[in-house]
Amino acid sequence: MEVKELRVCVEDETAFSKISKALEAAKQYDGMKVVIHIAPGVYHERIVVNQNHISFIGVDEQTTKITYSDAAQDVMPEGDKRGTFRTPSVFIDADDFHACHISFLNEAGQGDNVGQALAVYADGDCLTFENCRFEGYQDTLFTAPLPKKEKQPGGFKGPKEFAPRRHGRHLYKDCFIAGNIDFIFGSATAYFENCELFMRSRDDKISGYVTAPSTYEGEPYGYVFNHCRFTGDCPKESAYLGRPWRNFAKAVIMNSEIGGHIKKEGWHDWNKRDAWDTMFFAEYQNFGEGAAKERAPFVRFLTDSEAAQYTREKVLGF
Repeated sequence: MEVKELRVCVEDETAFSKISKALEAAKQYDGMKVVIHIAPGVYHERIVVNQNHISFIGVDEQTTKITYSDAAQDVMPEGDKRGTFRTPSVFIDADDFHACHISFLNEAGQGDNVGQALAVYADGDCLTFENCRFEGYQDTLFTAPLPKKEKQPGGFKGPKEFAPRRHGRHLYKDCFIAGNIDFIFGSATAYFENCELFMRSRDDKISGYVTAPSTYEGEPYGYVFNHCRFTGDCPKESAYLGRPWRNFAKAVIMNSEIGGHIKKEGWHDWNKRDAWDTMFFAEYQNFGEGAAKERAPFVRFLTDSEAAQYTREKVLGF
């Protein structure tokens, strides 16, 4: 595939000053692979990527940041609340998107004060993120698609509320993802390799839940974490590894270091006793202060042969 390269830099008059301007220019190269090189800086922009084969390449994720601060409790001009799915700083609605050495932030603040606030809404197939940072509080990273039906009318208000649901596969490699309440959530099949999942403290008895998958019925895989580190600045035994947003939720954590902030039971059923028969939460050869040989009764421990089915190639196919 032919490749077109564009540059974004706020201090170089020969480059685009905003990422959104580079994306607008990229439209003339639709069907080609477009690589957007982003210079260090803080880009205060709402970004929408709706063209396939786009790459964001930074120099250093510590100094190359895309940020905004929309939040679910914001009051819109028409008088209603913004809601979760109209908050992302970056909305990816395309296939074959790649990002490297970029930070994605939503700086609205603690969810207890402002509600959900997405750093990234990732909806597409073959999405890859390497050496990236995702920073927020509640609902930092949404791995779309949406569940097939909302629980309350208007609960999915946003750009994909009425769109056909399309299953996607995502890879997160060598990434840092921070938040507290359900800060990785959604229905995609997502593989997290050598990532750090950082639980941010909040003034509550429960600091949070790393994951809230909503895997579709019949999908063989949901979230897989392999060789990751579960860290945080919250009190000891104050957080969970995950809970089921929908009944067929799937998440597996393997070969990973789990910090002491994770409760001994590890996982929560979201008070959905009926979900026990359909959800699949499992672990394999984890270690660290928060790892345990016994978990909540609905949690599985994989055998060697079962764990062998959770390689990146088998889960994602790429």
